[in-house]
Amino acid sequence: MIKLAVFDFDSTLMDGETIDFFAEALGIGEQVSAITERAMNGELDFFESLQQRVGLLKGLEFGLVEEICQNLPYMNGAVETIAALKERGIKVVCFSGGFRTATSYAKNILGYDADFSNVLHAKEGKLTGLVGGDMMFDFSKGDMLQRLQGLFGVTEEETMVVGDGANDRSMFAHAGTRVAFCAKEILKKEANVIVDTKDLTQIITKVFPC
Repeated sequence: MIKLAVFDFDSTLMDGETIDFFAEALGIGEQVSAITERAMNGELDFFESLQQRVGLLKGLEFGLVEEICQNLPYMNGAVETIAALKERGIKVVCFSGGFRTATSYAKNILGYDADFSNVLHAKEGKLTGLVGGDMMFDFSKGDMLQRLQGLFGVTEEETMVVGDGANDRSMFAHAGTRVAFCAKEILKKEANVIVDTKDLTQIITKVFPC
């Protein structure tokens, strides 16, 4: 019986990569998205790629960051899937290598119980190119998952994780139900449930067949 469900945010609960939307506003979308793609494929160290990409955002108005985060396209079926899990008494948490301006805003809209992500540093109303937070490293999601399991008294077999990229592998290592959602091949290899269409409700169909 699943008691804890952890979702990635970018390209899982949200249809796209938050940092790529920021980069587009600065006219460097292709440059940043190319780094994002390599990081999600496991070709780059996540920490180094995150620092590199955020560094390129230096000077972006923080007000525009907030505006973008309040207009992100959420994944088809996100609200319904989280609601269905919570109806089953499952705690639902979001882990994101992205940013709290996006995940905290989405929390009440999508309905998850808590979010753990990173914080963009701003000074005098503009991004400084610096970042810190909960999900900075390749191992961060697995590390935080083990802490939550200990806090809630939940076992690996009682845990479901859902993600799409290489930085989700660390949490896949500590969960009995591992859902690769429209995922990179590097993550599909670690999964025992695969969903290849952009519809999160398929997770309910596959994991909880009636």
